[in-house]
Amino acid sequence: MTYPRIKNSRILVTGSAGFIGFHITKRLLEEGNEVIGIDNINSYYNVNLKYARLAETGIYAPEQTDHSDGEKRIYHNIEYNKEIQSVIFPKYCFIRLNLEDNENILHLFKMKNFDYVINLAAQPGVRYSLENPYAYIQSNIVGFLNILEGCRHYPVKHFIFASSSSIYGENLKVPFSEDDATDCPVSLYAATKKSDELMAYAYSHLYQIPTTGLRFFTVYGPWGRPDMSPMLFADAIIKGTSIKVFNNGDMERDFTYIDDIVESMILVLKETVENTLPYRIFNIGNGSPVSLLAFIKIMEQNIGAKIKKQMMPMQPGDVKRTWADTNKLKSVIDYEPQTTVDEGVRKFVEWFKLVQY
Repeated sequence: MTYPRIKNSRILVTGSAGFIGFHITKRLLEEGNEVIGIDNINSYYNVNLKYARLAETGIYAPEQTDHSDGEKRIYHNIEYNKEIQSVIFPKYCFIRLNLEDNENILHLFKMKNFDYVINLAAQPGVRYSLENPYAYIQSNIVGFLNILEGCRHYPVKHFIFASSSSIYGENLKVPFSEDDATDCPVSLYAATKKSDELMAYAYSHLYQIPTTGLRFFTVYGPWGRPDMSPMLFADAIIKGTSIKVFNNGDMERDFTYIDDIVESMILVLKETVENTLPYRIFNIGNGSPVSLLAFIKIMEQNIGAKIKKQMMPMQPGDVKRTWADTNKLKSVIDYEPQTTVDEGVRKFVEWFKLVQY
């Protein structure tokens, strides 16, 4: 099935300097839409990667010099709550903004009159939620509420938000279906994502906001997050350092290539143009789990070197296996992932060899 593309719509993408946010922003712009991207560019991981993603879409951060410790350091910085116009895409502007900033978030909704909102901004990371739980409540709960309030007071055609496969917890039934119970999260990160789904359902029901939540399964590809396994593995292989392999390698993940994630999101967005939709939840995954050790082997083959492994026990908050049942999504958009893990890893490694962060 071929869908016409959404064009000439005004779309808010939160987390547009992030991994998935960068890719969906670029795709929407290439299809002729106006995009307003926001991101707080926090330091959870290397901000240079975030600024590099922004530069790929024509958002350039001015250079500043730091002499605070007696050393000269040049770094990039974007002023808070200042609209910056892309030099590549005339219909793209970026604003550095925290989701928790209720006043400026609501002002943005009022001034821009969005057609669609794609909320990808969040504090990510399962293990980090054990170290800094407050960051997850502020960003993933308070910040998410502010986006819902924006959609409530300034209605949009469709609100799409990122959920996570982590909400399935230690579910032993596989593949994971949207109808499975998700009320036993094993990390605070997962608990905040489950909370987002419940909050979004309430707002959709109360204020008739067409809403779709997307449970992403282990997304990887060029411009990916450096705290996730593909980047960690590639970096270790090239540098000759070791990696920690948890649960002694007895883990499986439903690795999903970024292009398939973006295509699914675009089709979900388009599907709502012709239909008034209720609240829905979809899995977005490859639908075929791969063992961690097999994934490492594929990466070793593409890089041409072996990786040194430190076998470690299971970590708190981790789960042994993820596996997406994607039949519900396929029934709506008639699309399934096109990228095999072998092909996806090859593309990722080609990018990583050129640009390392």
